[in-house]
Amino acid sequence: MAESSRITQIETLTHPKYPKIVWVNLTSDDGFTGHGETSFGPEAVEAFIHNDVAPYLLGKNPDRLDRHWREINRRGLTNRSRGVEMRALSALDMALWDLFARRNHLPLYQVLGGLTREKIRVYNTCAGYSYGVNRSGPIAPGSVDHRPEQPYEDQHAFMTDAGKLAEDLLTEGITAMKIWPFDQFVGKTNGQYISLEDIDEGVEPFRKIRAAVGDQMDVALEMHSMWNLPSAIRIAKAVEPYQPMWYEDPVKMDNIDALADFRKQVREPVTASEMIATRWHFREMFERKAMDICMFDISWVGGISEAKRIASMAEAYNLPTAPHDCVGPMTLMFSIHLSLNMPNTFLQETVRAYNRLWYPDIVDRLAPMENGHFLPPEGDGIGTNFKSTFLEDDALIREISAL
Repeated sequence: MAESSRITQIETLTHPKYPKIVWVNLTSDDGFTGHGETSFGPEAVEAFIHNDVAPYLLGKNPDRLDRHWREINRRGLTNRSRGVEMRALSALDMALWDLFARRNHLPLYQVLGGLTREKIRVYNTCAGYSYGVNRSGPIAPGSVDHRPEQPYEDQHAFMTDAGKLAEDLLTEGITAMKIWPFDQFVGKTNGQYISLEDIDEGVEPFRKIRAAVGDQMDVALEMHSMWNLPSAIRIAKAVEPYQPMWYEDPVKMDNIDALADFRKQVREPVTASEMIATRWHFREMFERKAMDICMFDISWVGGISEAKRIASMAEAYNLPTAPHDCVGPMTLMFSIHLSLNMPNTFLQETVRAYNRLWYPDIVDRLAPMENGHFLPPEGDGIGTNFKSTFLEDDALIREISAL
């Protein structure tokens, strides 16, 4: 066990090329640094970290993980919100766990309790290269950030030839995918109604996948919490003959009773939710039997500490977990470690377009993948570091609080 130490520096990093992401580095006086990451509102996240958290955390023993989680959460005055304070807490908690593992010269999965499996199956979220987090502007429903010259423009592919995309994924050993063909129709009615014509067009990718690969591919329907309850049910019933792997976030997460009502009226599993944070909100969802598969994002839900608590609580309800990943390379690495540790994780999200284009510009390595499964990362902590070229980039913006 490493000797006690003190946190001497808190650093946040942002880069205009990735305008929605903020990274956190925590450094101890024995020379080790732990990394964390979160997304959305990076300026506000940085302000909370440096103005509100730094005066508390600097000089403290980095090994007191649970105490620091409670104290930072208390400063955020929230137990449910996925807001600025919770995202900051998530990134800081991730960095504390990474620092702890590095100081003890162990991989993160080992300090979490060790491996419960040798590999974890993945599913490919069929996004394009810069869909989502690393774009500064909002994403319109159904929009496609299309780069036809690139080989992994998967969102455009599922909107045009989903069967061919499924065949291509199978060549890599990937046997599960996630698509959102109904988002393109939300803007017509603000999610209050969907026509039979639009239903038929939205179902088309499912038809093409089943025609091309039969039942070899599991296909999840992402609904992005955009529909009212009757419309979400109508969509689900139309997709039902194609046996989707799950319906994800079918309605807004501000009414757990509506989610529970949706679950009662559909046959396939319901997954929720990257949209909420902390064990208190998830406990309510478990109690009301509102979902079948527990999904959270480590960089939004309260960090590794809270994600492990929620996963353990889900296990008590005999529910599986499927950690989210559409944030950045650090979040993916943390998620893989937790997925390899928790006995009730059955699937890990990944985005192959991210893994092959912009994640490698930021970090020096990702977890090895073999035949559609992530294998345990090598090295101490999460097993990756920022690339020197990224850290030396003149566009990188650093803010530091130090003793």
